[in-house]
Amino acid sequence: MSNLPKNLKYATSHEWVQLEDGNVVRVGITDFAQEQLGDLVYIDLPKVGRKVTAGEQCAVVESVKTASDLFSPVAGEIIAINEDVSDAPEQVNDNPYQTWLFCIKANDVSNLDTLLDADAYQQLIEQ
Repeated sequence: MSNLPKNLKYATSHEWVQLEDGNVVRVGITDFAQEQLGDLVYIDLPKVGRKVTAGEQCAVVESVKTASDLFSPVAGEIIAINEDVSDAPEQVNDNPYQTWLFCIKANDVSNLDTLLDADAYQQLIEQ
């Protein structure tokens, strides 16, 4: 679990976050999360145009073992979803840090400061 990308931020609910140009936040799930879930079989992504608040449940991933909610790391509007992952959710298992799920146009990117860096997330998952 020591190969956490340093350029990402991490939520305690196991989403990774990458800030893009124009206050766009790209979101996926961590390697730890996909490992705990097992083989993903279905992903229910939010609708483009949906307004979300930080911490709001906005998507669901289902695996052979369980279903798990995903939460928005910031407040804003869903501006894109990765439709490829809807058809092939196993991409998340194969490459979790290259497989994004949705993008949010953030109202305020300073909210990202409340998220964990790679070292702090590593400590969280080792507890």
